[in-house]
This record gives sequence, C-alpha cells and structure tokens, in this order.
Amino acid sequence: MLTTYELRWFSSGTIPENIETWFKQNCLIDPMQPPEERTDVYLYSPKCDFLGVKLRQGRMEVKWRKAELGVVRFGEFVEGKAEKWGKWVYSDPTEESFQLYQVLKNPAWVSVQKVRYSQLYQVLTEVSPQPVSADEHIDNGCTVEFTYLIIQGNAWWSLAFEAVGEDARLMDNLQVTASWVFQTFSVSKLLTQNSYAYPHWLSLVSR
Repeated sequence: MLTTYELRWFSSGTIPENIETWFKQNCLIDPMQPPEERTDVYLYSPKCDFLGVKLRQGRMEVKWRKAELGVVRFGEFVEGKAEKWGKWVYSDPTEESFQLYQVLKNPAWVSVQKVRYSQLYQVLTEVSPQPVSADEHIDNGCTVEFTYLIIQGNAWWSLAFEAVGEDARLMDNLQVTASWVFQTFSVSKLLTQNSYAYPHWLSLVSR
C-alpha cells in the first residue's frame, strides 16, 4: 500500500489561460513538454467521499482516505484541505481484467477524460524542492499536477499536490513543495470550499 498526503482543488469550466501559463512556466522542467492524455473510469459511490475506485490503463486503483488533516494556507491567495490517503494498485499481466468495455455501459461507472501536466519534485532538507524526472527514484517528494477534465460533456480543471516518502515526512513534503510552488502564484485565489478529492468531486458532478 502506498500512503500519500494530498491537496487538491477543482473548478468548473475551461482552464484560465493565466493559470495554465503560470503552471507551465513555473512548475515544469520543460514548459513545452506535452501533456499526458488518457481516460479513467471511476466507480460512482454517492455520499462516499472517503473511497475511490477507478480503472486506469489496464489496472484497477483503490484509494481510501485514512485521515483529514485540516486546512493549510500558503500566502494570501491559497488555502485548501490536506488529506491522508492509502492506495492499492491491482494489475493483470494477462490483460484480461480491468477492461473499459466491460463497464462503460454500466451507469455505476463514470468516464473522465484527462489532459494532465505533472512534475515530480524531490524534497531534501535545507534546500529548495528540486524538479526531477518522473521515473527517478527518490526517498521523499511531491508531484504537482494540473489537469483538464471532461465529464459527461462538461469541462473542469484541477490543481493538485501528492506527497510521497517516509511517513514522518509526508506533511513536510507536501507543505514544503506547495510553499515553494506558490511563491510565484498570484493569478487567482484557491479556496477551501473548492478543495476536495475525486470521490467528492464525482458526487457533485454526477448527480
């Protein structure tokens, strides 16, 4: 099981150009890098915002919220709710399980198209977080992601942080990285009322 500390915001509509420009210029190693495009299929579980189940690229991912960690703030523009999550990933090397066609016609599953930019940061003591390649092995880090979403024909976008590493340092990994990233953020406000994880978002947009 992978344990993460996460912080996420959702907003309806297309991505504001100034926020997309800020992310590409200030968060990515290469501002010209192409995004990842994929479709994830989520199990819709209304009134159950502590559990997420999805099919992604031939495997199943299950996430369980282990704790709500309270509101964190970064300057005058940013505040959101941090959460602790556990993740289990199940894959089938035969590629016979977890196929999208098996569930797409079932109303209990919801398809979400994603165009996603992400950047992994390595977190070390006494130095600023350093952007590194996503396949680099690190002990402590945090991924920053910016995602354009289409669900049931409606556009949304999301900004998120997902910290990994040693249990005792997970909150530091999250806060240090977010503090570093948000030093250059003054293009909008990110509010607690829009800060939640995918299960809660799905309950809002799939009603």
